[in-house]
Amino acid sequence: MPCYSIDGVVPVVDPSAFVHPTAVLIGDVIVGPNCYVGPCASLRGDFGRIVLGTGVNVQDSCVIHGYPKRDTLIEENGHIGHGAVLHACTVRRGALVGIKAVVMDDAEVGEQAVVAACAFVPVGMQVAPRSMVAGIPARVKRTLADSDVEWNAEATRAYHDLTGRCLATLRETQPLPQVEPGRKRLPATKVDALIAARDRGTGAA
Repeated sequence: MPCYSIDGVVPVVDPSAFVHPTAVLIGDVIVGPNCYVGPCASLRGDFGRIVLGTGVNVQDSCVIHGYPKRDTLIEENGHIGHGAVLHACTVRRGALVGIKAVVMDDAEVGEQAVVAACAFVPVGMQVAPRSMVAGIPARVKRTLADSDVEWNAEATRAYHDLTGRCLATLRETQPLPQVEPGRKRLPATKVDALIAARDRGTGAA
């Protein structure tokens, strides 16, 4: 992966974490155990510290940055969706930040809360635990039910599995010139079970 020190400060990646080779880590970045950092994510610890707790997933094309003397913190099992932007904020344990959402300076996303896709969480906003916020600027929409919380936790566990799959089997390769006969499909994962439950109406939306 592109990994850069600055002012003598070197990123730290736990050996059990997976950081995609196209993700960029700069300076004061600490990636904890069992984390997943996806393709083209940018974690710039060139002003303030960035900390990913155990089991965090930061998906493809996310941007994480901050201010001097302020940590940008994602606690255990935080779930950061594709293309989200986090800046000098805190995401508490088990919270989910949706696709292309933005969480600004000094904002805090509470434990097991959800920031909906494309929402804008403004400077200093405190998102209560187990609440869902959406919109520009973000507003509280509802309190999450137990089923919602479990659905989100299961989605996060699917990324824990993906970390292991990537460490074990992801390899750079050349594409095939055509589809081979009997092309196999990917093995079933937790995501398959989540989608099946949703389609049966037994999972959270």
